[in-house]
Amino acid sequence: MSVIDEIKESFRKGTILHKLIYFNLGIFLTMQIVRIVLLLSNSSDTFSTFLDYLAVPANLEVLARRPWTLFTYMFLHVDFIHILFNLLWLYWFGTVFIQELGLKKLLSIYLLGGLAGGLLFVLFYNVFPVFEPLRQGSVAMGASASVMAIVIAASTFNPERRMHLVFIGPVKIVYIALVMFIFTSLVDFSVNTGGKIAHIGGAFLGFIFAYYYKKGKDITKGFDGLLDGMATWFKPGKQKMKVTHKRSSDDIEYKRERANEQKEIDKILDKISKAGYDSLSSKEKELLFKMSDKK
Repeated sequence: MSVIDEIKESFRKGTILHKLIYFNLGIFLTMQIVRIVLLLSNSSDTFSTFLDYLAVPANLEVLARRPWTLFTYMFLHVDFIHILFNLLWLYWFGTVFIQELGLKKLLSIYLLGGLAGGLLFVLFYNVFPVFEPLRQGSVAMGASASVMAIVIAASTFNPERRMHLVFIGPVKIVYIALVMFIFTSLVDFSVNTGGKIAHIGGAFLGFIFAYYYKKGKDITKGFDGLLDGMATWFKPGKQKMKVTHKRSSDDIEYKRERANEQKEIDKILDKISKAGYDSLSSKEKELLFKMSDKK
């Protein structure tokens, strides 16, 4: 099996967490190839124009023409350090999130956290006068808001859970998440302000989701249903199959087989009447299921 085949197989069998990581890496590598091609073509200036069609713009008029950027931006990375730390945090806290809240919720929170971060970025840049000179050319990109949503959701849902840190030992994840949020979203706010605003949006979404989920209310239920509906678009239609059961060529042999099977079924039914269905072995349950399917 070639390396490409192994990657495909790993992607196919992997969880949604692995697929999110692979997808981010795939987009990152694609962007690097595009950048190299443009550089060799003496058109490196075109790369920023190419990015503009994938990164979410602060300008409302541009966003209206490129609404897809609210989703594409959360998978878009250009710098290696940027994607490295995003994917490390995604893997660490994504694993915790899955154990606490399940695989299905991970995708919803990743997408909704990214969407919340992108919308807050656009809102701030169009509401606060300080951003007016920067609004025209400002864009946001990266999975940071999505990752922050997962980090905050996992730590809010089970703040007592501990992660083992090298040289420190076990630490409550709520403290790890809080330190991460402060240093990546609040400290030195004047640097990468747009990205930090997006972090806050993602963190807010993650907190609200986990807060209400602990109370038994799922605010992402409708979005989950939308994702399920979209997933059916990519599934091949079920083909109708005609099932036939072959009889033995010898009718006498066939009748003998049926009689033996009926005896087994009678024994199983007698066992159920005396000790209940749970008393059956896995083999007996399987035989009962097969025979009921034949009738």
